[in-house]
Amino acid sequence: MTLREATAADIPLIQGVAHATWPVSYAAMISPAQIAYMLERMYSTAALREQFGPKGHRFFLAEEYGTPVGFAGFEHGYDGTTRTRLHKLYVSPRRQGGGMGGELLAAVIAEARKAGSTAVELNVNKHNRAKGFYLRHGFTVERDEVLEIGDGYVMDDHVMVRSLEV
Repeated sequence: MTLREATAADIPLIQGVAHATWPVSYAAMISPAQIAYMLERMYSTAALREQFGPKGHRFFLAEEYGTPVGFAGFEHGYDGTTRTRLHKLYVSPRRQGGGMGGELLAAVIAEARKAGSTAVELNVNKHNRAKGFYLRHGFTVERDEVLEIGDGYVMDDHVMVRSLEV
């Protein structure tokens, strides 16, 4: 596996992993209609261009033999804080459980430390088995929140945080 920083030219690769992963990862949590809505909202070419551009998000792309199999998207100084926000971390279903997610997360944490962040935070669906992954990697639940995202849909999440302070 290789890990590299993605560019806007990699948007189709990120979209491919997202579209392969979401229907499997979220099938037991949200409806197919909500999955489609959220994929369009978060992973359309226009949305990803905005994330790479004006929003200042960075992405790491994991590849095996030149094939994209995972990615992480993050932002330093989230919402004017000293935290790095992990917006996205997905590994193709056929590759989950092999350590790739941990490598992507470690790369984001390393970049957060370089940027002087005091913590990394993220949202995870309350029923997502990824919560256990984040707990194993030193995150704790800071609070719960329900976010309205349009079209009558909500995200019912934990906000999880891992301190980077020594």
